[in-house]
Amino acid sequence: MQSDISEAATSDKESATRPVIVIGGPTASGKSALAMRVAQAFSGTVINADSMQVYGELPILTAQPDAADLAAAPHRLYGFLRLDETCSAARWAELALAEIRAAQAQGRLPILVGGTGLYLRSLMQGLSPIPDISPAYREAAMKLLDELGIVGLHGHLAAEDPVMGQRLHPNDTQRVVRAWEVLQGTGQSLAAWQQLPPVPPEGLRFQCWVVLPPRDLLYAACDRRFGAMMARGALTEVADALTAYGQTILSAPGAKSLGFRELAAVVQGRQEAETAIAAAQQATRNYAKRQTTWFRHQMDFGNFISQNDSLMKFSESSFQKIFRNIRDFILTPA
Repeated sequence: MQSDISEAATSDKESATRPVIVIGGPTASGKSALAMRVAQAFSGTVINADSMQVYGELPILTAQPDAADLAAAPHRLYGFLRLDETCSAARWAELALAEIRAAQAQGRLPILVGGTGLYLRSLMQGLSPIPDISPAYREAAMKLLDELGIVGLHGHLAAEDPVMGQRLHPNDTQRVVRAWEVLQGTGQSLAAWQQLPPVPPEGLRFQCWVVLPPRDLLYAACDRRFGAMMARGALTEVADALTAYGQTILSAPGAKSLGFRELAAVVQGRQEAETAIAAAQQATRNYAKRQTTWFRHQMDFGNFISQNDSLMKFSESSFQKIFRNIRDFILTPA
């Protein structure tokens, strides 16, 4: 389908918009497998939209693409952060937009795939138009943080920006620093910028696919996948993270990965493996249920797909129907 991309480029020039495929759904639903097939069929670049797959030290536990997947198609925004780094929706959207533009410049179809609905919505609908802040303000904020500590910096923020001071918890380092640098860099409260209407990215049009299997099959897939993660070495990943970061890792952003805290309890001798695995599987099922609800209500404009196969695999006829729909979207001007 290489010719589709060339034809799409011509259509894009005429319509002033360029196609982006979005594939969302709950964990273990099969959306990554679908994204791979679409990438192979349409010369695509797969761009991660999962808030935990951005962390590089837990590739197994967060179900990141394996070596075969990486060889089969370009993948972006996987495993590029440390576990103690924060990735907000705004930060991800900025990075994802850059990867979309890069893929398009290479004549490839951008394919966003992931289960973090807030990320996808922040990109498609846009974010508040906060001006770019000079890195000098971030450096000054971090220096002040070192001097005063987070409570002291929060006090400074509250004195100059009572709205954000009241809104943010004194221990929320990342958001307090951000609020302070925006205030210093723009002269206005972050709250004022956030009240402005969001600005969607220019020149893009999105086709959304939402993979929502029947709940019983989805839950069974969640359990199977966590078992497979254990067999591949997920426990070792968690043990290595605890060694590298110490006890503080349990409060880090990356520790929100499903199963991390349960397996950490095993490593630290606080829980038996069988009990921890069962708890992690239950937590995964609960999360999948919340994701399903979000996608069903917040992305009701998408093309919904339900897999009825007990192993959560798409049939070849299903792939062909999806491919025809995508091809029509690519070739039809907005």
